[in-house]
Amino acid sequence: MASWWYCLNHNRVEDESGCAHSDRLGPYGSAEQAAGALEQARRRTQEQDARDKADDAWGRPPARG
Repeated sequence: MASWWYCLNHNRVEDESGCAHSDRLGPYGSAEQAAGALEQARRRTQEQDARDKADDAWGRPPARG
């Protein structure tokens, strides 16, 4: 089974022989999935930001007392 990554240096999909793993997102099961890596990362970041905003204690210092 081949694995695919999205290379952040070259902005392209790569197979196992590509750049160092530290410069890539993945692995993904297909080249098509790897091609959507940046959009998936954006979506996950937006979802986490929304969860953080919903947390009513976010950004407030701890209560003293």
